[in-house]
Amino acid sequence: MHLKNVRFHPDRYPTREHYPFNLAIFRETEGLAFPSPVTFFVGENGSGKSTLLEAIARRAGIHIWREGERTRCVVNLYEDKFYRGISIEWVDAPVPGSFFGSSIFQDFARLLDEWAATDPGQLDYFGGKSLLTQSHGQSIMSFFKARYAIRGLYLLDEPETALSPKTQLALLDLLTQLSAAGHAQFLIATHSP
Repeated sequence: MHLKNVRFHPDRYPTREHYPFNLAIFRETEGLAFPSPVTFFVGENGSGKSTLLEAIARRAGIHIWREGERTRCVVNLYEDKFYRGISIEWVDAPVPGSFFGSSIFQDFARLLDEWAATDPGQLDYFGGKSLLTQSHGQSIMSFFKARYAIRGLYLLDEPETALSPKTQLALLDLLTQLSAAGHAQFLIATHSP
């Protein structure tokens, strides 16, 4: 176990009228404890699962791979500020980790391919093949197997969306193995518990 808990601090929220600060879970709950190596956040769209994962990532110093921001017709000025209203507590000391979102995974895979163009050894970490030459589900599982073998805190945002039912079961098996090994902790937002 690496991350002990997250605490919500409504007194630090810049607003209570806009998402995510208007969600009851973040206003009426003191926080969440993480006593298990695998924790699932389950809820409807708009319930704050992904927002909470991203806030934890920012507080933990975990980078979220993204392409540049796109122009939007309506902007919520508060949606990316939730991390300022939470605190996290580590069991011992902070550990490295990563944030996985199936919606942003292709950005990472393309970037890795660019790196591999000048240093093909980069692909050894992922089984020696470009993630872009595999199916979406296969490339995600290659990433999971390589990345999660390392000690760390891993945040997964709806990892099941690109996986077939059989591959979802393979992911559950992998999570079981890695959590039993004791080096990895997983926080997972999902619609499919």
